[in-house]
Amino acid sequence: MRAMSIFSPPLEMSDADRLRRRHMLARLGLAWLAMMQVMMFAFPGYLRHEGMAPDNLQLLDQAIFLMNWISLLLTVPVVLYCAQPVWAGALSRLAQKEVTMDVPVALGIIVAFIPSAYATWAGKGEVYFDSVVMFVAFLLTARYLEFCARQAVETGGAHSAIESFRASASERANRVAFWFVTIQVALAVVSGAVWWFYIDPSHAVPVLVAMFVMSCPCAMAMAVPSSVSAAHASLAARGPVSDSEVAELVRVTGRVTRQNLYGSVVWHLLMTPLAAIGLVAPWVAALSMLLSSLAVAGNAWRMYRRQLRAVSQPEWSGAVAQG
Repeated sequence: MRAMSIFSPPLEMSDADRLRRRHMLARLGLAWLAMMQVMMFAFPGYLRHEGMAPDNLQLLDQAIFLMNWISLLLTVPVVLYCAQPVWAGALSRLAQKEVTMDVPVALGIIVAFIPSAYATWAGKGEVYFDSVVMFVAFLLTARYLEFCARQAVETGGAHSAIESFRASASERANRVAFWFVTIQVALAVVSGAVWWFYIDPSHAVPVLVAMFVMSCPCAMAMAVPSSVSAAHASLAARGPVSDSEVAELVRVTGRVTRQNLYGSVVWHLLMTPLAAIGLVAPWVAALSMLLSSLAVAGNAWRMYRRQLRAVSQPEWSGAVAQG
């Protein structure tokens, strides 16, 4: 996608899309601001261990109690306002008896926020406010990149062939994402139950949260838009192209789309067993989700750069031959 599609809206963007973009940026900015603050307030909890001197431990517990309340106050607007599209999407899809990526996201936020709020009120237990705000911030970042990729397209001529590919590829990606989300949600519930009843109830919540976070197919949702946007940008940079060149670009776009789609599936499948046995903390799962989304975007960018080099090299060789 072009840089202008990220930092400024395209001139042809509709008023509805401009309004949606402003709301997305407002939610994204608030989520990142809250994430930085909550992670700072969570730091005393990372330092606590039973081997500390009693006086130091008591002082640290008092600081953790205060920081947890501040983190709760900062997390509430993130959950209610920043994550509002998640709640709306999950409720509307559940009303239609469908399961989409919003459902596991909503469940992950709930199972992390409610126990954390109760632990803060009771003054004991683990809190996961840093994981909640990090999850929402990274999710909104991935969705904003996806939105920019969908807006950074052109129509007409060779671009129509790319859009035809988008339609067929999106249908396939949606089927893969549906089964992925369904299986991942089932695995999350089973893993949480096993930890609660048979292993260690105190670790059941973080395992459940990490599993729900891993079930969010954000990278899969970006697989088609990112590669298609790179193809459109390649066409815009190359100028007039022949039918054979368009067919070759569609083939390359299909290969990159499959790499993005199935590569993100493999990444999640590799991380899921680690989360199920308790080796992946919720915040690590959220960071992994962001990294997989950035990897998808990076692979599409790499395709765009290769297309530009493929065009510039023959022109340079021709100029040398003529000289």
